[in-house]
Amino acid sequence: MFYHFLLPLAKHFRVFNVLTYISFRAVGAAVTALLLSFIVGPVILRALNRQSLHQVVREGTPESHAGKGTTPTMGGLIILNSALISIVLWGRFSLSHPYLLIAILMTVWMGGIGFLDDYLKFQQKKRGEKNRGLVERYKLAGQVTAGLALGWYLVYHPLSPNFPGAATTVPFFKYYLVTPLAGFAWLYVLFTTFIMTGTSNAVNISDGLDGLAAGLSAIAFGTFAIFSYIIGRVDYSRYLQMIYLQDSGELTIFCLAMVGALIGFLWYNTHPASVFMGDTGSLALGGALGGVAILLKSEFVLAFVGAVFVAEMLSVIIQRYVFKFRRHRHGLPYAQAHRVFRRAPLHHHFEEIGWSEVQVVVRFWIIGILCAFFALSTLKLR
Repeated sequence: MFYHFLLPLAKHFRVFNVLTYISFRAVGAAVTALLLSFIVGPVILRALNRQSLHQVVREGTPESHAGKGTTPTMGGLIILNSALISIVLWGRFSLSHPYLLIAILMTVWMGGIGFLDDYLKFQQKKRGEKNRGLVERYKLAGQVTAGLALGWYLVYHPLSPNFPGAATTVPFFKYYLVTPLAGFAWLYVLFTTFIMTGTSNAVNISDGLDGLAAGLSAIAFGTFAIFSYIIGRVDYSRYLQMIYLQDSGELTIFCLAMVGALIGFLWYNTHPASVFMGDTGSLALGGALGGVAILLKSEFVLAFVGAVFVAEMLSVIIQRYVFKFRRHRHGLPYAQAHRVFRRAPLHHHFEEIGWSEVQVVVRFWIIGILCAFFALSTLKLR
């Protein structure tokens, strides 16, 4: 909005020329989102407490989490409101290169699924029913729909004239593209669907400790802000021998707005948390992160940036299938005594072996930062 309405005034007031710099608008978006979170945060918190929208403690969590059932949830609304308003204010929107529009759509779509899930859990809790929330297959259908729609759009409407829609890049290789054979573009659509569904669920699963998912997401978005800035510039991308995607630099504004909103949210979400993001926040963050990686053709880099999210997801999959296998083969008592992890997801395993909640969160943040450094090393190691 600032770009479109204030830049024409640069003819008379040269100071408005700073709006042509993505770096300036990205920092402005981060600061604006941070300040907005302090403004809208208390308002949303009062509304959640007034409606008694409290967290539903998941089955299988440690007993120390029992007291969290009185903490309000759906705090992801703080993140979404702060970030999206900031993006609208500082972004440059283009129908010919709709990077920002697509990223916002993926975030809102996934956040809508999460909101519906949180709301249904609250209604079921009020009626004394089991808190299942949105039926799993319906939630999965919504996630798959987002992935299919994004993949189809990129295949048939490439956002950059110099890059195939149904293609991606591989880290550590110069300009190396992975493109499906002629007639198999649908494989890329399945690939984007896997990325969107997997990322949104991985962030959702990681949201089990105060500040864990918010901190890791801020690290991830900060990393992708650097990638989007480089990929969106001809000079930097050429120097680092990376692909150039015209106008993709606008995603820098999206990513840093998310970072600002997440840091602001941590003010309320740090231990002991005053509010949880709920599925409203975690699914939206996963959708946004997956969408940015797909738009930047950096899906494989996402595995490095979000390695902690991947580990959390794998811990649940391994625990579930090993447990089922051993229960089927040896019976329930044997299976209970021979789990892979003491509890899943992975963060609960470390709680069970004696780490405090704060120790788990901070140490996972540190691992997330190291993973981000490794992902950034792919910029030069080619």
